[in-house]
Amino acid sequence: MGKIYRKSLFLFLLMMVSSLFLFSCFSKKEETAQKEQETATEEVKKSPSGKDVIVIGYTASQTGKFATESREQVNGLKLWAEDVNSEGGIYVKDAGKRFKVVLKGYDDESSKDRVQQLYTKLINEDKANFLISPYSSGLTASAAVVTEQYGKILIATGAASDKIFAKGYEYVYQIYTPASRYLTDAVDILKEKDPKVKKIAIVYENSNFAKSVASATKDYAEKNGFKVVIFESYEPGTTDFTSIINKIKLSGAKAVIGGGHFTDGETLAKQINDAKLQIDLLSILVAPALPEFKEIGDAALYVTGPSQWEAKVKFSKETVPAGATFYGIYAKEFVEKYKSKYGNVPGYHAAGGYAAGLVLQKAIEDAGTINSDKVKSALDKMDVYTMFGHIKFDTGEYHGRQIGHKMVIIQWLKENGKLTKEIVYPEQAATAKIVIPYSSKF
Repeated sequence: MGKIYRKSLFLFLLMMVSSLFLFSCFSKKEETAQKEQETATEEVKKSPSGKDVIVIGYTASQTGKFATESREQVNGLKLWAEDVNSEGGIYVKDAGKRFKVVLKGYDDESSKDRVQQLYTKLINEDKANFLISPYSSGLTASAAVVTEQYGKILIATGAASDKIFAKGYEYVYQIYTPASRYLTDAVDILKEKDPKVKKIAIVYENSNFAKSVASATKDYAEKNGFKVVIFESYEPGTTDFTSIINKIKLSGAKAVIGGGHFTDGETLAKQINDAKLQIDLLSILVAPALPEFKEIGDAALYVTGPSQWEAKVKFSKETVPAGATFYGIYAKEFVEKYKSKYGNVPGYHAAGGYAAGLVLQKAIEDAGTINSDKVKSALDKMDVYTMFGHIKFDTGEYHGRQIGHKMVIIQWLKENGKLTKEIVYPEQAATAKIVIPYSSKF
């Protein structure tokens, strides 16, 4: 009995050891296979030879102070993705096939800290191949710190600050005309259309974008013989401009230039209208260019503002300079598609979102690969006209800054009793004559 028990125990232990050995071998094989699969997945993300998608990451301000502008920008980007995917995706020459676009976005809540967290997540967890910026210069500056660190291309649309491009970044590319040239046309209008005006008030939001615009406009105005009698900032979120308006009245300024973003610009325009301020020109950033600006009624009348793009522009193959390259759909076609999908006329934020995707698409096609450095090289060489206008990037001290695109100035007028937004400057692009003075409506 004892011998049988010992023999049985020995066989049991032998079986246990064998099982453990076999399990160990299997586990090692499984672990090796898993590592190989992870490596293969990583290679797919790095090379167009595997997975047939290009992941493009972005954040949107679904909440917070940039919600209005951000919504338009993302609408434009999504429309571009739908268009390119309806044709099978972006053609990648090295792979000899098309890659569908997958957009991956998160709500940044208009928060700089959240932007940095989310762009890190887009790169490390979502494995985004390329990135599109959030709306606003401040949020884009936060995103750029992250994307540059990882050597990922960031197409900066909705960001006009020059300062972003003074940091030596190599992978950030701007779609908009930079802030330094945003309101210089307003000064030119005064010179050409209302030369009796000599005093200007510049009031602006204390934000990266608005400060850049205001400083550049002040320098330009003073170089052109104007006296800037007020140069004053206000904090983001300001809702009462009474003290600033009173200062303008006392200063003798006949032109008010400035603003910041949509909400503050709309409020400033309403309160200047309510005060019946006797000025010749009111030119405000961002807000007047958006279709929603007409909702403030007669307070919008005769307000001017710079616009990166307008639905009435006629950018097409037939309108570009001789010998220039036009890429993508015409501006008119974009407007029709946007209206059909979203039910309203697109503003420049929407057009900028579409253009960001289009420019990235063109660069990938030119590079023939999704390799970041090769796509970067294609962006550096880019000189093309699109539905958004001329696109060309600085490759010098301000690498990635936009040097091709030019602004237009719009003004809200009335036609048959209804508010309408018209291009009034420059004259070759104008759809109506500018009305001066602003105070003639009172």
